[in-house]
This record gives sequence, structure tokens and C-alpha cells, in this order.
Amino acid sequence: VAVHPDDERYQGLVGRHALLPGVNRVIPIIADDAVEREFGTGAVKVTPGHDPTDYAIGQRHGLPSINIMNKDATLNAEAGPYAGLDRYAAREKLVADLDKAGLLVRVQPHTLNIGRCQRCHTIIEPLISTQWFVRMKPLAEPAVQAVRDGRIRIIPDHFERVYFHWMDNVRDWPISRQLWWGHRIPVWYGPDDTPFAAFNDEEAHALAAQHYGNAVELRRDEDVLDTWFSSGLWPFSTLGWPEQTDDLRRFYPTSVLETGYDILFFWVARMIFLGLEMTGEIPFDTVYLHGLIRDELGRKYSKSLGNALDPMEVIEQVGTDALRFTLMTSSTPGNDTKLSPKALDASRNFMNKLWNIARFVLANTTADGGEQTAAPLAAVGGLPSAVALPDRWILARLDSLTASVNRLFETYQFGEAGRQIRDFLWDEFADWYVEMSKIRLNGQDAEARATAQAVLGTVLEQTLRLLHPFAPFITETLWQRVTADGRPQTAETSSSRSGPPSTVRRLPSIMLASWPTATAGWRDAEAEADMDLVRELIRAIRNARAEYSVEPGRRIAAIVNAAGRQALFQAQAPIIEFLARVDSSKLDIVTSLDTPPSQAVSLVIGDGVQAYLPLAGLLDLDKERERLRKDLAEATAEVQRASALLNKTGFADKAPASVVQGARDKLQAAQERQAKLQARLTEL
Repeated sequence: VAVHPDDERYQGLVGRHALLPGVNRVIPIIADDAVEREFGTGAVKVTPGHDPTDYAIGQRHGLPSINIMNKDATLNAEAGPYAGLDRYAAREKLVADLDKAGLLVRVQPHTLNIGRCQRCHTIIEPLISTQWFVRMKPLAEPAVQAVRDGRIRIIPDHFERVYFHWMDNVRDWPISRQLWWGHRIPVWYGPDDTPFAAFNDEEAHALAAQHYGNAVELRRDEDVLDTWFSSGLWPFSTLGWPEQTDDLRRFYPTSVLETGYDILFFWVARMIFLGLEMTGEIPFDTVYLHGLIRDELGRKYSKSLGNALDPMEVIEQVGTDALRFTLMTSSTPGNDTKLSPKALDASRNFMNKLWNIARFVLANTTADGGEQTAAPLAAVGGLPSAVALPDRWILARLDSLTASVNRLFETYQFGEAGRQIRDFLWDEFADWYVEMSKIRLNGQDAEARATAQAVLGTVLEQTLRLLHPFAPFITETLWQRVTADGRPQTAETSSSRSGPPSTVRRLPSIMLASWPTATAGWRDAEAEADMDLVRELIRAIRNARAEYSVEPGRRIAAIVNAAGRQALFQAQAPIIEFLARVDSSKLDIVTSLDTPPSQAVSLVIGDGVQAYLPLAGLLDLDKERERLRKDLAEATAEVQRASALLNKTGFADKAPASVVQGARDKLQAAQERQAKLQARLTEL
């Protein structure tokens, strides 16, 4: 019986003995800090053979671990008069016997956590048993040192502290399991249960013959190894170890292990110390830990909760690439992510967008027979003479993207790399360059058309290679189309790896193509700055059109005060006219304006550039004035009604505070709308 050392009620009893009712066993009364003196009587029966906490107490105080239970949950001879009874029947009989003997003070209900089997949900009864253990301290020390000295890097690095804490306080590891599957324990027993650890049955019999002096019959241990022991052997055992195979020499150690942070101890640590122990080398130099997937309520995906999306159903709905892209771009290293249907839909839409981009490029770079009509830049050896500002800009942006993606990959920021590729493809390539290229693709200048075709194919082909790790199936399919018939191939068929390629061949897969690297020849800060200015002008005109509800097909007039950039805007006038829907005969690009035009929307672009959109060209002024007067009258009436309510005698004092505040908010909103309408009407 254990009590707390500071419990004054029992200090005089510590060191004495008590008689255990039912079996009349003499047991000591001890003091231990594990006892909660405020719980129950403050004195607790200790059973080292049937409770983990009690086992620890027993180890500290030298108590025997008495097992009273058989493996079928009936009690054995150690239970005295209760032997043979099922555990539940024995408990009821014991309580009845205590009550009959006048030893029961009271029965008090108590709720506690009870361990259950994951598969059959049967209540688990802790039981002392004989198991095989691995002594961990000699294994943990070199595994800790490998991370401390930098031979193994854990990403994110704050998990190194978690790793050190666990390894520095590691306990001996029980590796035997009573299961029907797994690697069987390599131990054989002789007639007197002497164990023989051996590599195989023949070696075990040889050891036994040496021990007994003659051949004996052996029985093998029926237990299997812990699953994590078996999986901890994976980096080298799959390569033919312990034989020094070609695969083992080539592929061990590996480079990067990617896994979830929740099995850092179960798997990663075991691979490290088993690899060091068995081969003398680290199994990998980098451990990349991803986060866990959680539902929209923040709960970890769990089979028992049933809150996990079925990946096969998700693939059926949005596609494999969309699911993969979502998982890779929705998280950062070591941080959990919530997998939402909205994110999956967004990724599916991106895959659809990519497919349509490729359809456009292929439709405009191939003849009716399917042959390429223009060679890409990689094939012609650089920028052609007819290169335009949009070409220089998109190639510079592609070069910047490539450099950024490589940097992010090197720092294991895969999610951000994927997001940047998506933004480039959708926002810059599709929304801007593809639209700008339509002018030359539909024009009469053959050289300009060929240049646009080459740039389209080059940008799409390289971006597909960048995107391939995130969306392997769609990129493989599209790349096969884009690289067909005359497109650049990046592998050699020469017999010597060191020599130049003798021929260029069609690659069977995008996976064999070279990984993109930044190209210094495409860097063009001037082109990026100039194109950004042109795009800002187009965006400002588009926003003004939307604000004034201008019909999409209506061409409008625009005056651009270029502030010294007249040549830039003159050269890009066709793009401005096409993308901003500006009338070519009414686009006036000037160096300066002494007096801004009256009755025009003023747009401040940046770098001293301004633009003016005459209102007469945006809308029917008479109809717009009439609409504004009507809306202004409604807003004024709303202001009057709200003011009247707030000025009503006793309203502010008697009405609930929330109602009064709501009326004030309504008045403020009406006043703001009234002011905006009045300003717009005055402007007209």
C-alpha cells in the first residue's frame, strides 16, 4: 500500500505491514511521490504486475511483480480463493467478500480512461510478460552525434530539439510482438529453454550441438519483430545487405528521407541508429518532415474518426494531379494543413487552365498536319531578330521563376515553389503573354509570328518541366505533344557520357529531360520594368471600364501623358488597344499635358505617367446623370429616415444598445453612399 510521503495521516504507518484481505498476503506500506493524497483515501493498493505506474513504483521500492492473471483473463493460483474466476466475476466476489467481512467503507463511482484493442475493442489488461529488448543507450549515442555534428540534417530544424530530447532520454526497446505476421525472432530454444540466437536454422542447431555436446531438437521463438524494427532496416536491407551488392554500394547512403513528423521516433530515429550499427554509415543526410493532414475542424485524419477524405473518390472528382498539387502547395515543412474541398476545386481549375493553355499553344504552333511551324528558342540558339518587348519580358520572368524555384527546392520550400509556378502560368503567361501574342499570331508579319510561336512553345515546355514534380500526369501528356516533331530534346545518344552528343533523339518521358536552370541571356530588368508599366496602364483602364460599367465590346478613347516614356507606349500601342479595348484612332500618347482634360477619369499609373479617359467616350452622359440623380434621391431619403429615427424622442435612451448602434451604422452607410453619388454627379 502506497501513501504520499507528506501525508500526515499515514506517516506513522510507513515501514509497517498490512494484511491483504481475501488472500491474507502480508504487504508493506510505503511512501512514494506518485500517490495523489487528495484522491480517495490517499492510500492506494500497488500492483506492479498489472499497471505501468505501479510497476515503476515497484522498481523504486523493490516490490515483487506478482502476476495473478492467465492470458484468457481468468485468475491463476496467486489469486487464492478467486483462482479460476473471470476477472469481472472475481472483482464482484471480492467486493462482496469485503462487505461481508465488514471491511468495506463505501463504493464510490469513478470515471477513468481504459485502454482498448484497436481492432476488437476488448479492454486491455496490463500483464507482465517475457519479451526481447534492445539496449538503447549504445545505439542512441552515435545516432544523436550524427545529427549534432551535421552529418544528418532535420528540416524544419526545430525538430532536432525534439529528436535530441527523445534520444537522450530513450528507454530500452521491446522488439518482440505476439502477432501472426512479420519477421520472426531469430532465436531457437533447447530442451531446457536455453536460447540460441542465430542467422538461420542450421546455425542454431550448430550452436546447440556445441552447447549440449550432441544434436538436440530445437523450437523457434513464435514472436515476430516489432514492425518499426523491420522498417528501420529498410534503407540497406532492400539493397541486398548484408552482402556488398552493387545496389548497396551505389544507393547507400541515400540522400533525402521525406516523411511525417509524427513518426520521427517510430521510424526515422530507428533507421538512423540501425543504419549506423549495421553498416557503419548514416542512412541519409537529410530528413524532410512534412505536416499532417487535418479536416476543416482541425482534427487529424483518422480511420477511427472516419473524418478522412477517400483519395480514390477525390481523384475521381478532381483528378490525381489536382490532389497531388493541393497536398504539395497547401503546407510548409513540419506544419499541418487543412485539406478543404475549395482548395481541391482550385487545383482542378488550374489543371483545366493548363490544359487550355497548351491547346492554344499547340493550335498556334502546328500546321494542320501536326508538324511544328516554328522552332523553339532552344533549337534556334537564342533570341531571334524579331523579338519584341513582350517576348523579352516573359522570358525574363521565366528565367526569374526558374531561379526562384531552384532556390526554393534547395531550401525544401516545395509549397511556395508550386504556388509560384501556378501564378506564373496563370497570371503572367496565360493572362498576359498569351493574350498579347494573339496580335502577332493573327498578323501578317511572318517573322514576328514565328518569334511569338517560338516563345510560346519555349515557355510552355520549360514550365511543364518545372511543374512536373507537382503534376506528373498532365505534364507528361502535354510535354509529349509539345516536344513532338522538331521540338528540342535534351538527351544524347552518344556512347560516351563525357563526349558531345552525336545525335539528338526523342525522349520517351519528361522525367528524362534536363531540369531547368536559369539562363543569364534571358535576364532583362529593363524589359520587366517597361512591361510592368504597360500592364499597369492596361489594368487601370480595365478597372475604370468596370467601375463605369462600360460594355465589353465598346472601344473607348484614352489620353496617355507618357512623361518621357512616349516611345515605349507608342511601340506598345497595339497591345494597349487590344487588351484595354481602346479605339486606335482615339489613343493619344503625349509627352506632357499643360492642362488635364475636363470631364475625364484621371488615372495615376506610376513613374510620372498619367492617363485620362474622356467620360463622353465611356458612357451616355445624359443617361448616366439621370441614373445618378435617381440613386442620389434614394440615398438622400435613406439618410432622412435614419436621421429621423435617431432623433426620435427617447429612442437612444430606451432602445437596446445594439439596435441604436445598428441605426447609427445604417445612417453612416447611407451618408457615405450619398456623398459618393453626389461627387460622381458633380464630376459629370
